[in-house]
Amino acid sequence: PTAAYEPERTAAHITTALARCGAQAEVVPLAPNLPGVDIHAVLNDPAVIARVAASQAVFFSGGAQEHIVDTLQARGEETPMLGAIRAVFAAGGVVAGTSAGAAVMSRLMFRDAMDSLAVMKGLWREGREYERGLGFVDAALLVDQHFLKRGRIGRLLPALQSLQCRMGLGIDENAAVVIQDSQLEVIGASGAVLVDMAQATHDPALGAFNLRGARLSYRAQGDRHDLATGQTTPAARKQRTTRVDSPAPGPGLAPEPSSHRYFLDMLGEASLLGALNQLLDSPADEVRGLAYRANPPAGERLPYIGFEFRLRRGPAFAGWRDPAAASDDGTVLDAQLDVVPVRVANPLFTPLAAGQLEGANDDDDQR
Repeated sequence: PTAAYEPERTAAHITTALARCGAQAEVVPLAPNLPGVDIHAVLNDPAVIARVAASQAVFFSGGAQEHIVDTLQARGEETPMLGAIRAVFAAGGVVAGTSAGAAVMSRLMFRDAMDSLAVMKGLWREGREYERGLGFVDAALLVDQHFLKRGRIGRLLPALQSLQCRMGLGIDENAAVVIQDSQLEVIGASGAVLVDMAQATHDPALGAFNLRGARLSYRAQGDRHDLATGQTTPAARKQRTTRVDSPAPGPGLAPEPSSHRYFLDMLGEASLLGALNQLLDSPADEVRGLAYRANPPAGERLPYIGFEFRLRRGPAFAGWRDPAAASDDGTVLDAQLDVVPVRVANPLFTPLAAGQLEGANDDDDQR
């Protein structure tokens, strides 16, 4: 429970859950918040290191991911304990984690970047918002978590661009991604977003974060993806449903006005999934939304800047949806995303005063 704020309580919860699944779990007392424990002694205890190396799996708890990297690779130097964990992985064992424990799996990781919009506006410092992770997954992959619930697409995109990572994996709450070699499989009640930056470009002359041509995909329970080939295999239950892969219908089949939803908070809970679902279900060929701060605090960096998200169906767009399933159980592949910086009024709006409504008439009032 290295990352945990309450290590004893967290350890008891995790070991109980693992025992219900038939695992024999042992707690390694290695946590900065664990009272009365000499972390240096545990890190270098030959008996503890040997027990870890002989195990078949290692599981990291949630909490603060900086505690994990600061403990296991302080000042960038790997400890014998981290070496034992790598030995488990090299021997075919499982290395896993939840929340903070998932964040450390990539070569680079988010350290303390809780404000996604601030990251989009340029708050991005090594050792503060990001740093080196433990690197158990493909070096080209950057892992993020609580992804849809907390609207973290806003921090993942600029991170991928800045760190020159080709792919981002955003895992939602109540979901997991099993990675074996180049194969990914999504399990759980929710899903995961894969961001491919291979063909993405940006315009440095704009001076603010911008992006064109990123490719977003959403996968849920049972969906598989091969990182090496780029091939996705939807879960068997979805393959029995109708595949959506045609471009948007022409003007003769335009959607009803009510289907043209503009997402006013693209960094809000599940907004990204809602936009992807609308792109899949609606005849419209583009879905847009805005990320901005309606009432920025004093001293905020670039308070007048927001970002418009533009999702569209690309040539390789495809999706599967079981009409009887939950909205987070679909599959959406290769939606293309542009992010455009925009100027937002501050204040965003003001109360309407008498006589300010121009061009109004009685007919307008009745509509």
